[in-house]
Amino acid sequence: MKPRKPRPAAPPRFDIGERLRDLRERLGLSQRALATRAGVTNGMISLIEKNRSSPSVATLKKILDGFPMSLAEFFSVGQPEPPRIFFSADELVEIGGGAISYRQVGANLQGKALQLLHERLQPGADSGAAMLRHDAEEGGIVVRGELELTVGLETRRLRAGDAYAFSSRIPHRFRNLGREVCEIVSACTPPSF
Repeated sequence: MKPRKPRPAAPPRFDIGERLRDLRERLGLSQRALATRAGVTNGMISLIEKNRSSPSVATLKKILDGFPMSLAEFFSVGQPEPPRIFFSADELVEIGGGAISYRQVGANLQGKALQLLHERLQPGADSGAAMLRHDAEEGGIVVRGELELTVGLETRRLRAGDAYAFSSRIPHRFRNLGREVCEIVSACTPPSF
């Protein structure tokens, strides 16, 4: 019997609460001040910082707009990375989690013009009732499954092979109404998600 090849260790889990608290304190903001800037309750900020609540991507984006800071910057702050060309699948950085996985190519996007993501939306996953909006352009190709995409007042159901491209300044929402995982390869320029 051949010995099994050991599995690579899972990357360490990103501590959203600790990172949020650290950024807030470095900027000299109280929980109440950040909550007021972001338009959320200070109780929500407290629960997230204590890791008692896992915010949706839309909620985290709303909170980060109170700094202001993009999701890409939030997940890369303090993580220097030498210039790289190639990334294995296990080196992609998870910046989402939960029902929607956003695996980013590269940890630190500061000074970069492009953000590349491998997205996986579980059946029933929704980016949130609060529409996303950020200062960039984005596009993507559905690799597997189905995606309902709303951009402004337009809604379309996309299937494997279909693509999208739009100004991210227009409110938008992603949902998987299908029965299988929806997989997308997307790009955002500049990195602002």
